[in-house]
Amino acid sequence: MPELAFKSATELASMIQAKEISALELLEHYLGRVERYNPALNAIIVLDPDRARDQARAADAALAKGEVWGPLHGVPMTIKESYNVAGLPTTNGRPEMKDNIAEADALAVERLKAAGVVLFGKTNVPLNLADFQSYNEAYGTTNSPWDLKRIPGGSSGGSAAALAAGLCGFESGSDIGGSIRNPSHYSGVFGHKPTWGLIPPRGHALPGYLVQPDLSVVGPLARGAADLEAGVLAMAGPDELDGVGLKLDLPRPRHTTLGGYKVAAWTNEASAPVNQDVQDRVAKVAKTISDAGGTVDFDARPDFEPAAAHDIFHTLLWSAMAARTPDADFAEMLKAASELASDDQSPGAKMLRTQTITHHDHYTAHNKRMFLRWAWDAFFKEYDVLIAPIMATPAFEHDHGPMGKRTIMIDGAERPYFEQLFWAGLAVCCYLPSTVIPTGPNADGLPIGIQIIGRQYGDLETIGLAKLLEAEGYAFTPPPGYAD
Repeated sequence: MPELAFKSATELASMIQAKEISALELLEHYLGRVERYNPALNAIIVLDPDRARDQARAADAALAKGEVWGPLHGVPMTIKESYNVAGLPTTNGRPEMKDNIAEADALAVERLKAAGVVLFGKTNVPLNLADFQSYNEAYGTTNSPWDLKRIPGGSSGGSAAALAAGLCGFESGSDIGGSIRNPSHYSGVFGHKPTWGLIPPRGHALPGYLVQPDLSVVGPLARGAADLEAGVLAMAGPDELDGVGLKLDLPRPRHTTLGGYKVAAWTNEASAPVNQDVQDRVAKVAKTISDAGGTVDFDARPDFEPAAAHDIFHTLLWSAMAARTPDADFAEMLKAASELASDDQSPGAKMLRTQTITHHDHYTAHNKRMFLRWAWDAFFKEYDVLIAPIMATPAFEHDHGPMGKRTIMIDGAERPYFEQLFWAGLAVCCYLPSTVIPTGPNADGLPIGIQIIGRQYGDLETIGLAKLLEAEGYAFTPPPGYAD
């Protein structure tokens, strides 16, 4: 049995409901661990213990009267800094936003509280939620609990590090370019990027932004696959505007055993190579499925050119990211783009042009995306899921140099830093759900995760396969050195 701090959220909720431990006792346990372990990690950067204690006492009082608030009753959780929580700052890592105190909870926060969580803090992010690492001038650098010299991922890096180190019971992050999934991979936890629009993101934004951005989603991270399902079902469903005519009705998994699955496996791609360790883990998961009687095809792909699809994703991603840029900063980007030489095809120049494209060009890319979405739809009529890498390597050492000059080493070869966005973009570009499962540490003691991509609104299907694989040993492993 795992130590108390490393149990899954659903296990913790069951313990509270069975009165094996009170919500307040569990909260104090995690707060003690935060005091002990967080200084070296810097994962949790805002604490709200007094209100959390009040909420935990209320949870215990409700339970004493036979009331269960929801599936996560009394579970202490932290949440990514970019969610609005009434009375706490939301900065997205921007120092000038330090006085931006949220007046109301994000809708997802409201729904998680209704499911019973006890929210006691917020976790670190990179500047503007725009990096595979999690550091900023407002809150500093977050380190991996597996190796303090290495990254925990980003932009939900604080979320994943807090979970992996056993500093909280549950977490929720956001993902536009792998920001739930790459921290899950780097830190050895479970994560789920939902179908776009499934979980309304209202309140996951800086002041003045209300529209749901293209590509971006919010979703859970956890130490168990069942926790992902509980989190998705707690947060999902139309908001008040759409709920007049829409209701949530997600399909359940089509198979109850691994032997029923027909799976495509994508282990590597020439334009976005991954190291041998990561390739081997995709193959290992595939073998687990085939050994159980399932069908695995290593050659099956959706009917599109990977490089062309990635170009479409890049166009949509960088323009979506630029849309949340403050007006003054965007004006400078427009000016810089207008001054580019016509023959400047450097990566920085290409990105700047994409960040400042016209609505016509964005619509053109969106139209191309629709062809990709239909290709995926046809693919998932033949295959249940696709399994693939999410990042090119295990966690690398901190690198705070200029983004345009960063590289990563892949089996001895130097590759562009952002090239590995290819793997995140497979699901993001076409609004698909993707669940990351841990596959255990490698020979260097660093965790590796792989992603399970499914059909649109097949969120419970990808999580369902994750649950079956978890039962086969693809489960959370605590990092060494964080005993209770």
